[in-house]
Amino acid sequence: MKKKILTVLLTSALVASMAAAPVFADGEKAFVYGTTGYGVEMGDEGLNPHNNYSGWSALRYGVGETLFKYNDNMEIEPWLATDYEFVDDNTVKITLRDDVQFSSGRTMDGEAVKECLDHLLAVHDRAPSDLKVDHIDADGMTITIYTTEPCPAIINYLGDPYGAIIDMDYGTDGVEGDSAGTANVAGTGPYIASKVTDTQIDLVKNENYWGGEVSVDKVVVKTFSDASSLAASLQTGDIQGTYGLSYDSYALFDGNPEYTINSCATSRCFFGQFNYDSEIMQDEAVRKAICMGIDKEGFCTVLMQGRGIPAKAAFPDSFSYGNAAVTAPDYDPEGAKAVLEEAGWTDTDGDGYADKDGQKLTVRWLTYPGRLEQPKLAEYAQATLKEIGIDVDVNCTQDHLSILETGDYDVYVSSLTTAPTGDPEYFFTTCALESSAKNRSNHKIEEVETLYEQLHQEFDAAKRGELAIRMQQAMLDESAIFFVSHLNMGIVTSSNVTGMAAHPCDYYEITADLNVE
Repeated sequence: MKKKILTVLLTSALVASMAAAPVFADGEKAFVYGTTGYGVEMGDEGLNPHNNYSGWSALRYGVGETLFKYNDNMEIEPWLATDYEFVDDNTVKITLRDDVQFSSGRTMDGEAVKECLDHLLAVHDRAPSDLKVDHIDADGMTITIYTTEPCPAIINYLGDPYGAIIDMDYGTDGVEGDSAGTANVAGTGPYIASKVTDTQIDLVKNENYWGGEVSVDKVVVKTFSDASSLAASLQTGDIQGTYGLSYDSYALFDGNPEYTINSCATSRCFFGQFNYDSEIMQDEAVRKAICMGIDKEGFCTVLMQGRGIPAKAAFPDSFSYGNAAVTAPDYDPEGAKAVLEEAGWTDTDGDGYADKDGQKLTVRWLTYPGRLEQPKLAEYAQATLKEIGIDVDVNCTQDHLSILETGDYDVYVSSLTTAPTGDPEYFFTTCALESSAKNRSNHKIEEVETLYEQLHQEFDAAKRGELAIRMQQAMLDESAIFFVSHLNMGIVTSSNVTGMAAHPCDYYEITADLNVE
């Protein structure tokens, strides 16, 4: 019934369908936002935070909110919660705001939050291993979470987008007009999604938003797969804000008073994982040579045009357990050749590529085009690795997820915001452990597994940082992974747009602060 009521309200609110360009009808304000960060390829289509990475879309576009959020220093602070207390190592009591309603009209209370988190834990691929929840009790405006073991980072994890609190009575089936299988939800944010597809989200302001007045009446979020079209659309006024411009496009707007560029350093990292199930990747010499054969400095300077920072670690220098804390191979093509030669990989037929026992040294490089940096990195690595005798067969495809399932790749290169919770544990639970949902190496490194058990139960922040350093170093010493660049992200808007800023965690793009003057 609540879903039907919301559908009727949204239908009456949308007298005309949302247009590609802003429409100011009867004094309404509209904003059209172009992004390369939304869609099936990114794993964040729809708005259901309990599905893959779709919680990112819920938070980014103002539909969902979490119990806790991160400030500009990546420190945790209350949001839908007001306070928390660790009753003991396995129990945390969280007090909720008493003035919040879901966009469905239901009041957010302890029981509603419990229902949401229980469903999350039942269906999500990462949350159960992160949160270690045994059970949750609700009492009025509080919830008490009991964990199966000490979980010091639980408050940080509850700020992860998958922790966006939604009304489970409303569900995740969407409203009339949504694409089949593309989920809509009733969140607590400043905007309500009126239509959701794989390529576009239409939003109307939440008239009953607990956080204050929402200035913009309608928002359209549109996916762009082509960076040139994204820049051109901003220049023509078809969109008024962008996320994901190609690096050479920033020069079109930098210094132009008609536009505003807001940038900040993030922990988003571009990195490669070697497939341990691949016969050729079981040769550590090949893995090590690749790590030594990629010119990270050149990639960041030439192709990212200074908007990337060369990476050795999963975390940037702003973290004590970041780049400066680990040792990784420098770019050394001659040293890489020597490593290959010592392992028996030499160019016996004069074609410029190393071979061994009649097998050409060809590496299948899997990536995807949705992140504009990925195809550029693939091409750059292809050129630099050729210099050391490695043939790189690039497969840059939107269908990368199905190929990951088949295992038909040698190295998978992707990007991840490695510390979106302000804590190092996220990176390791996401892709570094044998049990990690995004462990594309399919490896098990015993030292990493053992250190993680310590990290997961360590409450002291300094000791957590030390363990994070040791875990990264163990992976680097085995040449199990290579880190290429950290992103200095940017959001570009027309100069009459205010209240939109880049954030270190890469969330919170469209908020109640958004305004079009």
